[in-house]
Amino acid sequence: MPKSSVRTERPTERAVLVAASVRGHSSSWSADESLSELRELGVSAGAVTVGTLVQRLPRPTHTYLGKGKIDELSRLCEQRRASTVICDDELTPTQQRNLESLLEDRKVIDRTALILDVFAGRARSREGRLQVELAQHEYLLPRLAGQWSHLERLGGGIGTRGPGETQLETDRRLVRGRIARLRKGLDDVRRHRSLYQLRRRESGTPVVSLVGYTNAGKSAMLNRMTDGGVTSEGRMFSTLDPVTRRIVPPSGPEFLLTDTVGLIQKLPPAVVAAFRATLEELAEAAVMVHVVDITHPNAAQQAQTVERVLEDLDLADKPRILALNKVDLLAAAEDGPDSWPGAIGVAEEHGKAVLVSALTGQGLGDLVEAVQGEIEASRRPSVHPAANFAL
Repeated sequence: MPKSSVRTERPTERAVLVAASVRGHSSSWSADESLSELRELGVSAGAVTVGTLVQRLPRPTHTYLGKGKIDELSRLCEQRRASTVICDDELTPTQQRNLESLLEDRKVIDRTALILDVFAGRARSREGRLQVELAQHEYLLPRLAGQWSHLERLGGGIGTRGPGETQLETDRRLVRGRIARLRKGLDDVRRHRSLYQLRRRESGTPVVSLVGYTNAGKSAMLNRMTDGGVTSEGRMFSTLDPVTRRIVPPSGPEFLLTDTVGLIQKLPPAVVAAFRATLEELAEAAVMVHVVDITHPNAAQQAQTVERVLEDLDLADKPRILALNKVDLLAAAEDGPDSWPGAIGVAEEHGKAVLVSALTGQGLGDLVEAVQGEIEASRRPSVHPAANFAL
């Protein structure tokens, strides 16, 4: 008698992507551009996109979309056999519950949940896992009520008094307790990191941090410059954990090069809060290298997104160098630079930059020289004019 086998591989989720463009909410990204990025996030999470839907609204609604669009979305899910709907914004708990109810209990997730799912699959270090789990629990806490909505379907009566509320409060207490333990664990990691930072300062070796949009090529650049052995893949958030390697140039000062977590537009506040300790590693850098994928059609918007996050972290005045990556693809384009609108936008916005290719190594020597120049400039004592010491 042949033995039966059980399939344990998770089936690929078929997802419909949805965006609501609200009038008056200014953004440098169009709804279609943002959905294109959401599709890439879905691929990183293991989903396949089977349809998209965009609605332009005068104001936000408690169902995220208007009634007519929800009916259209329901039919689209039925036609494409979609099991999941992914929304391009962070939904309120009410919006999520209402959408799931109107879509016949199909799974509805938002951009934040998708990013956290990708992060959970990428975190390798203890700190990375703690940060992701903290963000997940803080995202879950206000949404716990929906987990017990089946106890409220009668609107009162037998079976709806006590147990539902008790279970909900128990879950909330458990989640809050877990959040407190995770924060304590991250505080321990932060203290451990501060000791490393103190040793670096005492050694006098300057730190240079790579910062940039996700999938801009930071990890590939670190590998090319240091043989760092960091995972580098052509997909979003291939690495989460910061990695530091020493660079000893043929001439000039040596320095430590650190790769940091990639950034993205609409980065959820819970993620920023959870990863603040990692992002604050940038504050220890003598110089930041802002890596931009010059071939991306939204390169200018991606660069602006990174600059806004740096401003939020009070790092806008930190010395930095713009490294326009993947110039090998730019040179190979049949139509020349004009075929890459993102390249033109970044050049107009930032002016002087270093053209590099993490793949071929082109321009990396110029980048190291530029970094050394910034390090030397930061070490020069400030000269205050109009000082007169004559007696």
